[in-house]
Amino acid sequence: MGSSNIDEAAMDEQDIPTYASSLPVPNVQEMVRENPLHVPERYIRNHEDMPKSTDATHLSSKIPVIDLLLLSSGRKEELKKLDLACQEWGFFQVVNHSVTKEVVHNFKDATAEFFDLPLEEKNMYAMASNDIQGYGHAYVVSEEQKLDWSDALILITYPSKYRRLRFWPTTPTGFKEITEAYANELRRVAEELIGSISLIMGMDKSTLLAMHKELMQGMRLNYYPTCNKPDQVLGISPHSDTSTITILHQDENVNGLQIRHGGEWVPVNPIENALVVNIGDVIEVQILQFIEPILSNGKYKSIEHRAVTNENKARISFATFFIPNDDVELEPLDNLVDPKTTLRMYKKVRYGDYLRQSMKSKLQGKAHTEMAKNGT
Repeated sequence: MGSSNIDEAAMDEQDIPTYASSLPVPNVQEMVRENPLHVPERYIRNHEDMPKSTDATHLSSKIPVIDLLLLSSGRKEELKKLDLACQEWGFFQVVNHSVTKEVVHNFKDATAEFFDLPLEEKNMYAMASNDIQGYGHAYVVSEEQKLDWSDALILITYPSKYRRLRFWPTTPTGFKEITEAYANELRRVAEELIGSISLIMGMDKSTLLAMHKELMQGMRLNYYPTCNKPDQVLGISPHSDTSTITILHQDENVNGLQIRHGGEWVPVNPIENALVVNIGDVIEVQILQFIEPILSNGKYKSIEHRAVTNENKARISFATFFIPNDDVELEPLDNLVDPKTTLRMYKKVRYGDYLRQSMKSKLQGKAHTEMAKNGT
């Protein structure tokens, strides 16, 4: 791309919001290519830093599975299942979502082809110094923090006016169109799920979406290389999502996602052609407003999750985040607060401020939700 084209692109992007800077760090995939036996000290977690790794595989089969076809038709039993899934797990898998296998496979193949490119080609789409769109690493805020064993390509997909297209790969051919096709399908699924969550929160189906002003959508394409010391590193550190909901497509052949449940880390086993969905901080802030334990029990919370690595096979996943407009003010919903019997846990906070403040810190559990509690 010539310099004049870059200048024109920069001018076109003047009104696109930026999010947060992240320090440049080595490319993990390239490190493994050069020496698969070497794991630098900066990636190795000590006992205190490493989350408890209890084996809770026996709980994997209990993670709820929701049928979107039944949910969208208004089946009360499926709405009840969704309510329990949000209360007890914060995560669930979705089947019968009508996202075609062709759309998914095209996107998966295009993503794999991008990550297979030589590093110098991928670096043509490297993140800018002041934002997260592009190829690289997010949430790196200090030279001392432990690093995650993964690389990522992060894109804003909707609204389309917020796309920084210079970070959208042109190789493989048709990447933009393939990505749009996948993003459109997941947007449809997200709107249906948010509508159903609105119903089980006691509102009209359209209320929660309307509160977003404009449903924004971002994607994070993750590449987890193999690791010679998988019990000493993490693919992604434990965190909850700052989204309303997140939809994840897992690699069906490689486990990696784990969620915190009852003090244990539970693997989320891939189900063929299923989507993994979790509720994010936005839902928690708008519904979890009680301080009395007996009243807060059973309400929806965003859940910590992490990604682990393995020695034998690289893993690719793609997460799609659905978030409110920057100007939306988050606070507990009035219809969920009885001022005579409850106190608000969270104070009003502008979503854009909340999102950017969280991105200025490393991924560390649910530490960023304290901002919403304090209203700062």
